[in-house]
Amino acid sequence: MVDLPVAAPFKRLKQESDADRVGPAGKLPPIVLKEVYEQRFSREDEVAKEAIWREVGRYLQRFVEPGARVVDIACDIGYFIRNIRAADRWATDIRDVASSLPKDVHFVRASGLDLADVLPNDHFDLAFFSNYLEHLSSTEAVLQQLKVAFSILKPGGRVLILQPNIRLIGGSYWDFIDHQTALTEKSLAEAAAMAGFTHKKVITRFLPYTTKSRFPQHPLLVRAYLGFPPAWLLLGKQTLYLGEKPRSA
Repeated sequence: MVDLPVAAPFKRLKQESDADRVGPAGKLPPIVLKEVYEQRFSREDEVAKEAIWREVGRYLQRFVEPGARVVDIACDIGYFIRNIRAADRWATDIRDVASSLPKDVHFVRASGLDLADVLPNDHFDLAFFSNYLEHLSSTEAVLQQLKVAFSILKPGGRVLILQPNIRLIGGSYWDFIDHQTALTEKSLAEAAAMAGFTHKKVITRFLPYTTKSRFPQHPLLVRAYLGFPPAWLLLGKQTLYLGEKPRSA
């Protein structure tokens, strides 16, 4: 874990005490992420997700140069970053998940919106988001998060986003209590452009919505799915977006 100087306070997950469950007068207490994920995912689910992500990481490796500096923003327990080969691997999350990450991954506990204050700017070759932007409170927050990613990427650096697509999912998008902002491939691309990115690749239909959907679970089936794009047209509900920070920025 890396301790970096903090230029501004960053948001930390509240400890699960009775006092923390009572918000200020007139305000509702925030959703506690630890409780949400414990309710949503069993240990068996985590093991299954890890097996799936080994294959997803194998596919996404094509977007990561071996000598790259990569940061996994809102990393959860590191499904992406532990399955990607890179010279310098970083991960951030609002929760303390350092113990779930490989020893060589530099972990910084911080809100994604504050990363420009706690990570080096113009530094990374790739910033990755997976199933994160929908948890932000507004479209304004989504745009701000993309601007933060832009600031920490070096010129020519890229942002890679795996994002549920409400146009493809429909009402099931709201089956998760912590989903707050809806995005399609077009609104995601528009926000990225407003943040300064140029579009390099958009795969509108890529992965199924959740690992509990009809997504093939066995690693060999996952590999076969990823190697057969026509299947994406049937099962793909998440969009994969790749944008680049201009080299002149």
